[in-house]
Amino acid sequence: MEHVFLCGTPALDFLGTLQARHAPDPVERIGTPRLLDSWLVESGLLDEAPRAEDADLRAAVNLRESMYELVTARRTGEPFPPAAMTALNRQAAKTPVAVRLAAHGRSRTGSAAQALTDLARETVGLLASAEAVLLRECARPGCTQVYLDRSRGQRREWCVMRTCGNRVKSAALRARRRR
Repeated sequence: MEHVFLCGTPALDFLGTLQARHAPDPVERIGTPRLLDSWLVESGLLDEAPRAEDADLRAAVNLRESMYELVTARRTGEPFPPAAMTALNRQAAKTPVAVRLAAHGRSRTGSAAQALTDLARETVGLLASAEAVLLRECARPGCTQVYLDRSRGQRREWCVMRTCGNRVKSAALRARRRR
């Protein structure tokens, strides 16, 4: 696997394809059409690589950034940015991936644009749902992964304990030992 899926939902995992987005040099995880293809397959949105082109990659990055703006607005209680909302709704109105029953189970076929439509529709559903109040951004400096905090007390601070949580706790332990 080339990609990481931490959030339990493809839409939020898609936001994480730009890692450390607030850093001077963020890390782009879908920087080529081939990487976009592999992300779409590994995420389960498509069964086979759609052979994305540069235009698909530009559309994916633009959609991801619109999604991030909207998720951030919802998370912080701000109004939705109109341009981002228009972009998301425009993509959500397009043709989705074809889902069929196959001998081995479910089959998902389509183009990169159709997979982006599925991501847009999932984002619309998430932002309009009661679960939207559970949206959080990881508290580890440098991590900008967004997740749903479904923990019992809804006090989760990190996207994943085994990575970000352990790093923060290890740094705190080292700081205490130095004192």
